Amino acid sequence: MNVNDVEISWSVLKNSGYTRTSELGQADVILMMTCSIRDGAEQKIWRKLNILKQYKKKRQRNSENLPPLKIGILGCMAERLKSKILEQEKMVDLVCGPDAYKDLPRMLAVTESGQTAVNVLLSLDETYADVMPVRLNENSPSAFVSIMRGCDNMCSYCIVPFTRGRERNEVRMLSDQGIKEVTLLGQNVNSYRDTSDSTIHNSIDTKLTPGFKTVYKPKTGGRRFSDLLDKVSQIDPEMRIRFTSPHPKDFPDEVLDLIKERSNICNQIHLPAQSGNSEVLQRMRRGYTREAYLDLVYHIRHRIPDVYLSSDFIAGFCEETELEHEDTVSLMKEVKYHVVYSFPYSMRQKTSAYHRLKDNVPDDVKSRRHLQLRDLFRQEALKLNLKEIGSTQLILIEGESKRSPLDMAGRNDGNVKVIVPNTNIPESCADISTRKIQRGDYVVVKIRSANSQVLHGIPLYHTSLTEFYNKDNLITEQLCQSSAL
Repeated sequence: MNVNDVEISWSVLKNSGYTRTSELGQADVILMMTCSIRDGAEQKIWRKLNILKQYKKKRQRNSENLPPLKIGILGCMAERLKSKILEQEKMVDLVCGPDAYKDLPRMLAVTESGQTAVNVLLSLDETYADVMPVRLNENSPSAFVSIMRGCDNMCSYCIVPFTRGRERNEVRMLSDQGIKEVTLLGQNVNSYRDTSDSTIHNSIDTKLTPGFKTVYKPKTGGRRFSDLLDKVSQIDPEMRIRFTSPHPKDFPDEVLDLIKERSNICNQIHLPAQSGNSEVLQRMRRGYTREAYLDLVYHIRHRIPDVYLSSDFIAGFCEETELEHEDTVSLMKEVKYHVVYSFPYSMRQKTSAYHRLKDNVPDDVKSRRHLQLRDLFRQEALKLNLKEIGSTQLILIEGESKRSPLDMAGRNDGNVKVIVPNTNIPESCADISTRKIQRGDYVVVKIRSANSQVLHGIPLYHTSLTEFYNKDNLITEQLCQSSAL
């Protein structure tokens, strides 16, 4: 989401005549996109500001012919702290919240006269639907598309509703730029509901996943997330579709069936649990119990047997006991995720937890529990990845491996990184002519080894997404894979 916000901001500034540089010494304006979901993210910004503060002072002393350097804070941290940033860091010239990026040119003009500029007003209407983001990495075969902004869930630990506002719907037109993978973005992407078109009269209203509840009234009418996913997946059968981040309460069978039926909708679901203990989940106001979450996991795996699951966990939430933490450990062992993001809890102002609960778990205990969850995930992920050895998978190549230009890196359907040698391979399973593997190629790969994070394989031949999954070509593909080995 932050990457997408940077692309929106850069589009606004580019249209106003600004140019972008990768050299700090050439910059007249430095803007930092920020996050407030955890304290650690904010601390990184404060450390960066200290560095930029010294850089700005040095420029003032030594650069008589250059304009003063302007520093701005954008995004959720700007919204959360507002003028406190200006009070604490005198070198900051601009504070711009998530709904004010269109105002950046005016705000920068204000700073030219030596004034500071602040715009952190939240809006129920601003979706940036009229702003076409300018992608930062134009060579990437993947892109992010924001379909909504904000969240209504009001989990007790979460700052998002107070920094990004409540939900608004947004659908961006996809242009034909050769993009091979799109990730639909939203703080609660699968609660998407577009009621802006008065001609839409959908008789099927939102139904929560059985065993789940919410603090707000579910929306009715209009296009649902399943409708959007259906339409987006039909735009280009060669384009992979992912979505993040969902809430477990919004997984109707229509969504699961689309994932199973459409070969270009990835068999990967992010299913944030946050905790494996029902009492902790209640304090978090997540709207479900451990049992309901596990029932959903089993239901998803029944509908999509080869699904890849990932999740989020918070270690050391308010009043969490050792036994409650052990429930999270046991949940991770039972579900067996391919990817887990775990973080020690950090109290955020304005949240329900800040007003109602006590952050009484010591930092060293939070850290220990977090590390235990991280190590357990790696153990379980290693077991899952080792089972992939010998399988043949379709990989979307993202570019050269960061570790060696002799290798190429891509991702499989489950979003697991796969490394292959950078070599010539056949154009197709039926074509003996060969060519180099390039960014954006779909390549059939035989998995040879694995660790907890990465798969390694041998590239067999180039193909397309539709050819690989075409049932009519399945026997031919299998013959090609056998002969290539």
